[in-house]
Amino acid sequence: MTYEDFADSRLAALLRYAVMLTGDPHQAEDLVQETMVRVQLHWRRVARADSPERYVRRMLTNQHIDWRRGSWMRRVLLRAEPDESTPVGTDHAQSSVDRDEIWSWLARLPRRQRATLVLRYYEDLPDAEIADILGCAVGTVRSSISRALATLRNEYVEVCS
Repeated sequence: MTYEDFADSRLAALLRYAVMLTGDPHQAEDLVQETMVRVQLHWRRVARADSPERYVRRMLTNQHIDWRRGSWMRRVLLRAEPDESTPVGTDHAQSSVDRDEIWSWLARLPRRQRATLVLRYYEDLPDAEIADILGCAVGTVRSSISRALATLRNEYVEVCS
């Protein structure tokens, strides 16, 4: 597989993943662009990996964690599968407020914790793959997810009180 073939087939998926990591489509594009430049420079090493996509996803995640360019707190709409238990006449303004509130809670999490939540619940990856992408132990992944969820629960309880 050539770099061009890889970029053509996986660029959209990497961009979706980056949007979930950053919370901002424009910052996600910058992150993917920077990562893909590095991928092209090191394509021989990437192509020799067991799974080039996993290797690139790890590069992208590490780039995101190391990025010091500014606040993640930019608004973005999170598109999820519709909840069938929600009545048809939903208040769209309230839904938007709820999404914004969730994004603001996620924005307060450390980058690594946010990355573990995105990899687990958006990318639906098992702990071992998350650990491989983040370059840490499986136990570290589990504790990061646990801490992130505990923080989000506390935020929710504070708002509801």
